[in-house]
Amino acid sequence: MSLGKRLSIVFLNYNRLHETRQTVEQLLQLCRNRNDFEIIAVDNGSSDGTAGFLQAQDGIVAILLDNNMGIAGYNEGFKRSRGDYLLVLDDDSCPRDTATLERLIQALDHDPGLGIVACHIETPTGEAQWSWHLPPEPVAGPSPFFIGCGFAIRRDLFEAIGWYPEDFFLYQNEIDVTFRVRRKGYRIEYRPDCRVVHRGAPGQRPGWRRVYFPTRNTLWLILRYYPQPEASYLLLSRLLIGLGRALQFGELRTYLNAVRDAFCTPVERQILPAEIRREARVFWRQNSLFHHLFKQA
Repeated sequence: MSLGKRLSIVFLNYNRLHETRQTVEQLLQLCRNRNDFEIIAVDNGSSDGTAGFLQAQDGIVAILLDNNMGIAGYNEGFKRSRGDYLLVLDDDSCPRDTATLERLIQALDHDPGLGIVACHIETPTGEAQWSWHLPPEPVAGPSPFFIGCGFAIRRDLFEAIGWYPEDFFLYQNEIDVTFRVRRKGYRIEYRPDCRVVHRGAPGQRPGWRRVYFPTRNTLWLILRYYPQPEASYLLLSRLLIGLGRALQFGELRTYLNAVRDAFCTPVERQILPAEIRREARVFWRQNSLFHHLFKQA
């Protein structure tokens, strides 16, 4: 049911005031004179003046958190939203034009079985930013996953699956959302005409984060969604892939902590049907030791 808006645009910031300024300016321009849109900015306890900047902006719903909650900060914005649909962005991404916003609404309006629209992600100069989450060619159609810096989702569906998984903190949250949405019977489609510009500013994420969260969260995904014997193979593969990453960053202790936390935390099993696992075979390839070795051979 509509809560009063057609589209709620939500993004999260943490200590990147320069990027947030650009995103806010662009969003306000895109949404000018549109009472059916709203912009929600969540600040994850920044210390660089972002909170004061957001509070001073007319036309922005600013949610200021005391601490860095990771991706759980997004959920605070989602809960405050009033739109039929949510457009989720990073603090360094923004729709290319107002036509993109209209196309997102039209796509979800006209197809009740469509749960998520995966946007086309591009650089400011228009070059595609491809990722294994999207189809390899810029052709509209089914998408295995989506990229978190630019996608639209039905608000009621997102709420029904519990928003982003708060315990993930960082990385792999899109995969969990995809599996939950697909289990609800909704589809994900990639729309190359729904264009989101990602400026791709380098984040201040130390090596330990690049080891700990991808390792722990991917192990959780495998434990939760994959049956045996596939799960055993993927777990072993992911352990070896994660070990290689840990040695690359000099973060062996961090890796061991991630493995301990992954296996010591109770995980609710929600095995995916075979059809959904086939659709998500790109996730298998990303976490298969054989495919990693073959790719590098």
